[in-house]
Amino acid sequence: MLKSSSREMDLSGSSAAAAVQVQSVSLGFGKVSKQRALEDIDLDVPTGSFVSLIGPSGCGKTTLLRIVADLVAPDAGKVLVAGMSPAGARLSHRYGYVFQSPALLPWRTCRDNIRLPTQVMGWSKRRQRIEADRTLGIVGLADVARLYPRQLSGGMQQRVSIARALSFSPSLLLMDEPFGALDEITRETLNLHLHELWAQRGLTVIFVTHSIPEAVFLSTSIAVMATKPGRITEVIPCDLPTERKLEIRETPAFHALTARVRAALERS
Repeated sequence: MLKSSSREMDLSGSSAAAAVQVQSVSLGFGKVSKQRALEDIDLDVPTGSFVSLIGPSGCGKTTLLRIVADLVAPDAGKVLVAGMSPAGARLSHRYGYVFQSPALLPWRTCRDNIRLPTQVMGWSKRRQRIEADRTLGIVGLADVARLYPRQLSGGMQQRVSIARALSFSPSLLLMDEPFGALDEITRETLNLHLHELWAQRGLTVIFVTHSIPEAVFLSTSIAVMATKPGRITEVIPCDLPTERKLEIRETPAFHALTARVRAALERS
């Protein structure tokens, strides 16, 4: 399957070192027919890059993300996260995972929801609280620490979810269509906030989306996927300026990239 070239990754402005390497990964479902969910996936994600996975429903975007996160084991191939196996990366707390829905516990305050990973990791209560408040500040919600999820809008809940994923300072964020259920205005605002967070914190991000404009706005490169079986057909560099404002969506360069991604999806 198509593998992103070093030239394409250079165009994205990312480091040549790979934070995630996916090598010839395949996965089948079903005990008898073994339908191919993923077939021969190759993808390098450079350190400090923002890589979006885009494709039709059922092409395996979330499945690929879950393989990287050690939530699903492939039938074949190899995955390295920070130079180690997905299981090793999970046990070493190398990545944070943001789900499609915030998945916040309704009986815990925002601070206590964010404390959950560090609580499980055995951090002291004082350090848990300090890091929870720090990450709430990072996502612009320093004043909601004592509130409960039901008291927040959907967009604010998702920002709390992102803060929870950042609470133990991972270098990699895995994000499974986190803004898909939000209205367009809230989604654009969170796109802008996430891009600023990525640029300021030096994170590596793998981001699943169905939205072409969202992928182009956020990414340094976009992996276009096809279905039956799930596979990567093209990796498109997004050579837009690193600093991005919402106004960039009205530029010829942005429209050209969205057209290129749309054409790649149609071909696949």
